[in-house]
Amino acid sequence: MNDRQWETLLRVINGEKLQEQPLGFIIDSPWLPGWHGSTILEYFTDPETWFDANIKSMKSFPEAIFLPGFWAEYGMCTEPSAFGTKLVWTENDFPHPVKLTCTVEAISSLARPNVKTDGLLPFVISRMRKYEERLKQNDCRYRFASSRGPLNIASFLFGTTDFMLALAITPDEAQKALTVITDFVIDWLTLQYDKFPDIEGVFLLDDIVGFLGQPDFETFVLPHMKRIYRAFNPKVSFFHNDASGIITAGYLEEMGVNLFNYSFNHSVTEMRKLAGESVTLLGNLPPRDVLALGTPADVEAGVKEMMSSVSDTRRVIWSCGGGMPPDASTENIRTFIKTVRSFS
Repeated sequence: MNDRQWETLLRVINGEKLQEQPLGFIIDSPWLPGWHGSTILEYFTDPETWFDANIKSMKSFPEAIFLPGFWAEYGMCTEPSAFGTKLVWTENDFPHPVKLTCTVEAISSLARPNVKTDGLLPFVISRMRKYEERLKQNDCRYRFASSRGPLNIASFLFGTTDFMLALAITPDEAQKALTVITDFVIDWLTLQYDKFPDIEGVFLLDDIVGFLGQPDFETFVLPHMKRIYRAFNPKVSFFHNDASGIITAGYLEEMGVNLFNYSFNHSVTEMRKLAGESVTLLGNLPPRDVLALGTPADVEAGVKEMMSSVSDTRRVIWSCGGGMPPDASTENIRTFIKTVRSFS
């Protein structure tokens, strides 16, 4: 992310109404390798491919704010790897961690990793450090410390269904594991802050929170999210949950979130009512069915429908309801940008 885009993001979050409608996308390994023309494995294992793909996206779509920007991730394997999970890699499928044994003892005895030495985390820091100067030569900086959220990490460690059952059957043990994972997330974000002084934002991703009802959300999500965001008091507190966001939305301000990416199943108007006026909304064109699989005409129609439904565009960044999907084409993305820019 370059300085101009960062300043635009801060202005939108502060409630300014800009002359040009802001737009942006979460981009990472599901989209970048295929769009760039590399395999997924090459994107992860060759730092030059990672850097070239991100630079190419920035230069191809200079109007878009790409979030978090030059994200040095290893897909869903990044954080679980620190806890010792087996990682499965193939040439052109998304890598995934193999869950640990899910027993009461395993959950309650989960150990806090060392973020400086464990799993893939040192590789992330090394890649970021190696390319920091080249980013600056391209007028870019690392702006976000990024991590999956506690429930998301727990679901990869123990399996989504098994951990959901643990929340209901052995809540004390599950809460103990979530506390350890939250400590780990704070350690991991702190390390990124310490290594890269331009970071002023926190980006958390956790779709599993959308699977919980309100009582469980207040018990197993809210205290951990509040603790993470309050540990940093960032200029941009960014949260992604493209599962159901109805319950999450009502707690964003209390969590400390000021930028929210959510499911395309919720309209911008509905999400504004639930989230309140203080949260900037990033959404919400259907990512797969329209942005990736639709024609340019479909994208244009979808963007016009999305934008025409909103009367007050302050604290809105036009995007899709989730991350940039695999197979989203250059033509469709340019159609999205052109339609947003020309809409009145």
